[in-house]
Amino acid sequence: MADQNSAQLRPHSEHSRDRTSKRLSTDSNGTSEGGVGSSTPVELTALEESFRRFAIHGDTRATGKDMHGKNWSKLCKDCGVIDGKTVTLTDVDIVFSKKSCRTITYDEFKIALGELARKKYKEKTGEEAEAEVYKLIEGKTPVIAGVTRAVASPTVNRLTDTTKFTGSHKERFDNTGRGKGKAGRVDLVDTSGYVSGYKHQGSYEKKVTKPPMAKPM
Repeated sequence: MADQNSAQLRPHSEHSRDRTSKRLSTDSNGTSEGGVGSSTPVELTALEESFRRFAIHGDTRATGKDMHGKNWSKLCKDCGVIDGKTVTLTDVDIVFSKKSCRTITYDEFKIALGELARKKYKEKTGEEAEAEVYKLIEGKTPVIAGVTRAVASPTVNRLTDTTKFTGSHKERFDNTGRGKGKAGRVDLVDTSGYVSGYKHQGSYEKKVTKPPMAKPM
């Protein structure tokens, strides 16, 4: 029972990662040992796993076997391959444009990284430069952007503090700051027959209305 409860209370982000992992495992194209269609589980390298995660980012129909230009640029940006000096976004686009197709496979991806690596690490040999670039990418996942964080502002706090409201605006909220609804926006007509401000409403009815006396046996 405890295991079931812990599974139900897992954060949404963990469930999302699990679905991504299952999707990557299911869509494996057998580039590692096992081959295409083999029943042997395929072990992905850290670099290939990152390639597949970026390849399926933002596209529910993507299989992870190839990557289009937009996600290629995002990978280079998120992983720090682009530094704005030795490697720029233009360099990344040029390398990708050399491919005849609109997407690149994992093998073509490694070749493209090799070109950028030699440009980024000019003082190193080709293999050493590639190894350095691989380290930047291995184990990385796409950065999710566009999440807006609320920022405390004295101006906003002053405008939303109901205790400082005046005039008709003040009448729309009670002492706790809770809105009164329609009662705070419209003058409701009191048809009870009592004068305004009378505090003993209903007490007269209680006095004149007495419970029936029980008859003696």
